[in-house]
Amino acid sequence: MQDQADLNSPERIDEIRAVIDRKPSLRLLYRETYQRYAECLGRCPEPGLALELGSGGGFAKECVPGILTSDLIPYPGVDLAVDGTSLPFDAASLRFIAMTNVFHHIPDVASFFREAERCLAPGGRILIVDQHPGLLSRPILKYLHHEPFLPQALEWRFASTGPLSGANGALPWLVFVRDRERFSRLFPRLRLVGYRPHTPLRYWLSGGLKRWNLLPRPACGAVIALERMLLDCSPNFGSFTDIEVVKV
Repeated sequence: MQDQADLNSPERIDEIRAVIDRKPSLRLLYRETYQRYAECLGRCPEPGLALELGSGGGFAKECVPGILTSDLIPYPGVDLAVDGTSLPFDAASLRFIAMTNVFHHIPDVASFFREAERCLAPGGRILIVDQHPGLLSRPILKYLHHEPFLPQALEWRFASTGPLSGANGALPWLVFVRDRERFSRLFPRLRLVGYRPHTPLRYWLSGGLKRWNLLPRPACGAVIALERMLLDCSPNFGSFTDIEVVKV
């Protein structure tokens, strides 16, 4: 297991970007995600800023021109160093907030939602792309993944050891599935409009941000077809999910 201090080091950025660049199957997953950013942004009002939290080594600007990239870790090349629980923006100044594999690292998501509720303009949206404890991913998250996975947690908060090392991989499911009524009660101006599981296999086969890769680019078409078949059988085959929230 990688040292926690190393996981949170800004010096890892070159390694992260190199891994993404040399894995065409992983780059394709990122491009698909950024395309969904653009589609969600098209449902948002104007004017206002579009913000990505936890941009890390990604390349959202290539696919969503004008989006502000940010990260809690001050990586070179990212526009802003931003804590999602204390956003440096005026009220109603944002029209879109996006994040990929970030939500489950936020140790106090209630504070994030309060800030999002304050900063989003009416009609503004949040798109959270994150882990889903599906039929295939639950045993991976529980037994093979290096991050904590605590679906039994009673609270959304957790004690964080760092921006990347601290996590609860079950957090998106806890907030938006198990505790959906609680979310609606606490944040009545933030309405959940979609929880859509997807991508059963490709991320795991690509090795994610690890060095190894079991999914060469030529095999992606066949695996995508298999993923569609699995999702047609049950959405709960999805290993990841798109969570869309609108401010009313």
